[in-house]
Amino acid sequence: MQIRRADDDDWQEVARVFIAARAGMAYLPKLHSDADTRLFIHRVVRRSAVWLAVRGDALLGFAALEPGWLHHLYVDPAAQNAGAGSALLEKAKAELPGGFSLWTFQANLGARRFYERHGLKETRRTNGADNEEGLPDILYEWTGQAGDAH
Repeated sequence: MQIRRADDDDWQEVARVFIAARAGMAYLPKLHSDADTRLFIHRVVRRSAVWLAVRGDALLGFAALEPGWLHHLYVDPAAQNAGAGSALLEKAKAELPGGFSLWTFQANLGARRFYERHGLKETRRTNGADNEEGLPDILYEWTGQAGDAH
């Protein structure tokens, strides 16, 4: 597996992974068409530092970073639990050594276990009133290399 920076030509595969991963989250309401979601991801790839986990020509997952934030980390359902998510999270830590925050839904138990296992700490919970999905969420933080327990 290789971690590389996304370029403009990667957005369609990134959108495919995003749509597939979210389709498996039964608690999520479907608020947007796949076409609108693809346009959103195209903007993400153009505006954020997006890193890809790839094996050969296959996109396994991606992470979208901005200063202080890990906005998206998604792994293709067919590639989950095989190290792509961990590799992407380690890349996020390397790219944002001063630390970062991220949101995840309270219902996403797998993501919560994953982030906690990798040293992120829960700092706040909300009732979901401020997110588009209206679902309770959790703010996680990684305090950076100085605060990393590894």
